[in-house]
Amino acid sequence: MPAFNRISAQLLLLVLAAGLLLWVSCRTPARPARQAATSAATPAAQVLQAYQRDLRHLDSAVARLHRAVAAGQPAGRQRAAFLAARRAWKRVELLAEYYSPSAAKALNGPALVEVEEFDQQQRLQQPEGLQVLETYFYPDLYAPTQRAELLEQLAFVRSTLLGLRHTAASLMPTDRQLFDAARLEVFRVISLGVTGFDTPASPGLVPETAAALAGVASAVTPYRGQLPTRPAGRLDSLLRAAQVYLRRHPDAAAFDRLEFIVAYANPLSQRLWEAQQALGIAPPAEVRALRPDASSLFAPDAFEPMAFAPMTTAAVPAARAELGRLLFFDPVLSGNGSRSCASCHQPARAFTDGQARSVAFAGARAGWRNAPTLLNAALQRGQRHDGRLFYLEDQAADVLHNPAEMHGSPTAAAGLLSRSPAYQKAFGRAFDRDPAGAATGAEVQAALAAYVRSLVRLQAPLDAYMRGQREALSPTARRGAAVFLGKGKCATCHFLPLLNGTVPPGFERTEYEVLGTPTRPNSRRLDADSGRGGATGIEWQKHAFKTPTLRNIALTAPYMHQGTFRTLAEVIEFYDQGGGVGQGLSVPNQTLAPDSLHLSSTEKTDLRAFLEQALTDTTGLYRAAPARLPAFGGGLSHLNARPVGGRY
Repeated sequence: MPAFNRISAQLLLLVLAAGLLLWVSCRTPARPARQAATSAATPAAQVLQAYQRDLRHLDSAVARLHRAVAAGQPAGRQRAAFLAARRAWKRVELLAEYYSPSAAKALNGPALVEVEEFDQQQRLQQPEGLQVLETYFYPDLYAPTQRAELLEQLAFVRSTLLGLRHTAASLMPTDRQLFDAARLEVFRVISLGVTGFDTPASPGLVPETAAALAGVASAVTPYRGQLPTRPAGRLDSLLRAAQVYLRRHPDAAAFDRLEFIVAYANPLSQRLWEAQQALGIAPPAEVRALRPDASSLFAPDAFEPMAFAPMTTAAVPAARAELGRLLFFDPVLSGNGSRSCASCHQPARAFTDGQARSVAFAGARAGWRNAPTLLNAALQRGQRHDGRLFYLEDQAADVLHNPAEMHGSPTAAAGLLSRSPAYQKAFGRAFDRDPAGAATGAEVQAALAAYVRSLVRLQAPLDAYMRGQREALSPTARRGAAVFLGKGKCATCHFLPLLNGTVPPGFERTEYEVLGTPTRPNSRRLDADSGRGGATGIEWQKHAFKTPTLRNIALTAPYMHQGTFRTLAEVIEFYDQGGGVGQGLSVPNQTLAPDSLHLSSTEKTDLRAFLEQALTDTTGLYRAAPARLPAFGGGLSHLNARPVGGRY
């Protein structure tokens, strides 16, 4: 089209658009100015405006840091600019994590190399963002030769921020989402913030916690006028008190994390829930690992095991878990009718067996790996040490099929169980069907999974202490908790409150770590088990293993995936030295920091006391095993002499 015609066409379109706009404006009644102002001033709108403003402040803070680096300003000024940028990030973290999780990870994800598990080329993804920037400023300032790459990192951060600001411009937050995001941020502060997960080297932990809580206040303060006096006052006073406490205790090394959580953070999540209820704002309806209506991270019913189940799994009747309990202790599921699930997962040992490596089927040889506890096994993304199985139903089938474990199959077990009238009735109750029907392998798997999901135990002394029972922990255990949450950096991998590798506050992903575990204590030989790398075929994940729960650790010795360490003292020493690399092994992909923790002998003793005294919860395990097993009739009556739990 000639240029003149193109311009004429554009002018014509503009005229038509203007005419249409004029016609619409004439046809549409004008909205009163007061109504427009009220709409723009809703609490949700005020929160959004504050978020957009804080994003601009964050961008400005990063720009100042960029200028400080580019100009080669003194180290103190550059570090101050970096810490200011991190505080600005914490102010917006609440809504950035909620509405833009991918951008949030890019801006503040761990400084670790990753490989996408479905990438056939196994390309290493180099980390970027604020945690990477930290390594340029702490513990030592970057070398002059690194300035160019640091400026590239800063340019990436600003580019990501630009995308975040564009997203924020089109957000339409709801009251429900904002209160949900506020409580999730408090949970994030407890489980990741105060433990130093994203500040492994810099000294800004306490001021950043204050900034995060300021973000929480920004998200809920606009609702104050709609709240009754009492919940409004309780929330305001607690937010102020928390900030006062943080200002009075700015030193991360001396910061009493346990006291902060118990006295301020946990009550704050409860006050937020109280305010949300007072406003009549319902929680999100979706099924989550951390229930949307959990008033506290340590509430007894905070977690929903069914969130880790297959999506097709409906509500599970108690009869199904009871059937699973019978099956768990019944040796007829094994190929030789001798071994049961309870052979390797004994209730008295927190559902472990006390062996470095479990005894293989029929006692032929030592098994491949250590038997992990089944307590709280339902609250993780992935089963087995290498995480190769996603659901408990998958694990049940895998164990039954495995020649070294049960040497049978779900289908074979179902066929045999269908010949027991008592079991037929139990299957009918468990699956709400005609008991005359034959059991199936899928039902066997589902029942076993239901039983394991019933083994959630979150009533340890630590839980009681976190709920306000100050006498639940001894002074030694409290000092050990301080090491665990602080100097020992234990909680940066074993996250509160589950103390496993399922990442809070979403609990949608379980982490795997490369520790460089030796074949035996102080050995210079790396254990040959390839772990996660063997399951995925990814070289960079070689020797990576799922971060297990530390709950009930006093009952689950020996430790590590192959039982290398027989005592907790040996485990603590291994970590204090910096894992395999710290002990002199060559482990290029080790994710554990190789530096010594420099724990004193007293700190090690206190830490061991915390692990042994604070995390044990065997509620109800004394009645875990059934008194008797369902009987068989006819030609199978000889099976009625089988022992509960089988033999090992």
